[in-house]
Amino acid sequence: MEFSSDSVSIDMETISLGGKEYLVKTRLGTVSVVVFGDQDKPALVTYPDLALNHISCFQGLFFSPEAGSLLLHNFCIYHISPPGHELGAAPIISDDFSPSVDDLADQIVEVLNFFGLGAVMCMGVTAGAYILTLFAMKYRQRVLGLILVSPLCRAPSWTEWLLNKVMSNFLYFYGMCGMAKELLLKRYFSKEVRGSVLVPESDIVQACRSLLDERQSINVCRFLDAMNERPDLSEGLRKLYCRSLIFVGENSPFHSEALHMTSKLDRRYSALVEVQACGSMVTEEQPHAMLIPIEYFLMGYGLYRPTLSISPRSPLSPSCISPELLSPESMGLKLKPIRTRISL
Repeated sequence: MEFSSDSVSIDMETISLGGKEYLVKTRLGTVSVVVFGDQDKPALVTYPDLALNHISCFQGLFFSPEAGSLLLHNFCIYHISPPGHELGAAPIISDDFSPSVDDLADQIVEVLNFFGLGAVMCMGVTAGAYILTLFAMKYRQRVLGLILVSPLCRAPSWTEWLLNKVMSNFLYFYGMCGMAKELLLKRYFSKEVRGSVLVPESDIVQACRSLLDERQSINVCRFLDAMNERPDLSEGLRKLYCRSLIFVGENSPFHSEALHMTSKLDRRYSALVEVQACGSMVTEEQPHAMLIPIEYFLMGYGLYRPTLSISPRSPLSPSCISPELLSPESMGLKLKPIRTRISL
């Protein structure tokens, strides 16, 4: 595969555990894309939530042996970082231009064109889910399907808008300070894993807290400001005909957003999975809960788990699939029939 001469490829094996980072020049500037797997396979593009990158947002899912084998067996993974969110990023200093959500969606097209990709599968978390949904609405022929985790689709409520403004001020004046990190961790994780006075916070929260120290606060501000001015996508969702699988944590602050988005999508092409005792970032807090729904979702595209990776929780072969496997007891999930629409 040939790539543009205007890009830089950097080996990141010591950091990304086998992935390779490409710095792709776009109209908005350089964007980091970390690629895992065989580039002859179909493409799965990911986009993380605010202040995160692929390590802090998707590592739990992709490093899970079963989910990782399912996804890496079928796809080459292209982890796109929001501008300035990659490891080692420098502050983006630009007083004359601040990207909008439309600009960020358009940037994805430039990334796909750079790699010579056609239609891709997309996976995004919260803010990243919004960007990928907008991308799918603007460039319908470039999206095979959407896997969205605690997604946003409406313009921010007054409460969210005000909270984002407070966070933006903390980031701008004090950098990635303790208060900014606490606001972000509440956004990502449920109270159970964040801990309390008597219960220490979990390892995943501690790791995320540490990784937040690596972010350039001014770069996070730019993404946050773009999201705080986002338009409502609700009316266009009914015309989105690609298949959509939505996960949301029961304790996510964006739980109602996911329910609203599901109500606006065409029921024939969408499914909602509510994960118990979980915050927004299901990919890190309960990645195992995503395995079976993703497996069935991908079967609609003729994609399956590798035959040598069999577990008691997965079908032995496509011929062994039975409706009972979609029961809440089998999946270990809270599925509400009205909101859960899975078509095999």
